[in-house]
Amino acid sequence: MHYRTLGRTGIKVSPFGLGALMFATSIGNPDPDDTVRIIHKALDAGINLIDTADAYGDSEEIVGRALKGRRDNVVLATKVSRPVGDDPNQQGASRRWIMTAVENSLRRLQTDHIDLYQIHRPDPATDIEETLSALSDLIRSGKVRAIGTSGMPASDIVEAQWVAERRGLARFRTEQPAYSLLNRGIEREVLPAAQRYGMGTLVWGPLGQGLLTGRVRKGRQNELRRAGFVTHVKDEQRIEVVERFIALAEEAGLPLTHLALAFVIAHPGVTSALLGARTMSHLDDLLAGVDVTLTDDILDRIDAIVPPGTDVGTLDQAYVPPALQQESLRRRPLAERAAA
Repeated sequence: MHYRTLGRTGIKVSPFGLGALMFATSIGNPDPDDTVRIIHKALDAGINLIDTADAYGDSEEIVGRALKGRRDNVVLATKVSRPVGDDPNQQGASRRWIMTAVENSLRRLQTDHIDLYQIHRPDPATDIEETLSALSDLIRSGKVRAIGTSGMPASDIVEAQWVAERRGLARFRTEQPAYSLLNRGIEREVLPAAQRYGMGTLVWGPLGQGLLTGRVRKGRQNELRRAGFVTHVKDEQRIEVVERFIALAEEAGLPLTHLALAFVIAHPGVTSALLGARTMSHLDDLLAGVDVTLTDDILDRIDAIVPPGTDVGTLDQAYVPPALQQESLRRRPLAERAAA
């Protein structure tokens, strides 16, 4: 396994990391012992990055259990800001919640520090200076080594960098966006912004949340576990494009999963892609493709199917800014709408 530097942190991470959402017993692998074995096998294969979140059910507890005796050899990342309870203050990126949430995560992960602590989604209700100030204190205390974001628009990335510079606060060192053969929108602004500020990029969903596993075909029943609660995996437009990628993978002599993973880590702005393996067989399949290199011809043909910087459909988990969610921010009062 080759290793890449995570932005300008100096931390070395594997080009593939483990995304731990599927390690939660409620929505992923129901057997914690099996999950521990999966994590150990990934570590033995050279993967040294594990990414989880406080909102992933009991994922942090299972990861903490698996890392006993191996913690020092793992770059451990987790996230905060998604709701974890009914209390309106048990979410977001306020100092009040961050300081509480980090202690909860440390306890569940059974560690005294987090290598990368990320804001799971932007929190428009909290001043970014407030968030960076709290995170800076965590770095100074030694509880956190580096900080990052997830799903942050390019404009917010730039603003956070400017605020950190003006106020002498810690800078976000990483961004974690969705990226796959089907969703290339981040190539337009997010990846260039991250590269401009020397940020590492950990991408999630490289297999299109299951669409790029080869298990979803046009005209056949969709048996993905996510199909019952995630609409974008049933999007006919996306499935049509998947058929074209299946044909391309066959011509290239590759499984579709290997084509998809090799594509995302070929971008110079991508540091590592997070693998959401739920079972040992899933992990074995993905590890079998770690040495795949895509030629320029294959990459050109991918560009012809989904042009650079474009998305095929919209992910359910995509961040939607308040300017689009709130009618009052996109509609003037009725009495002010006319030009005369």
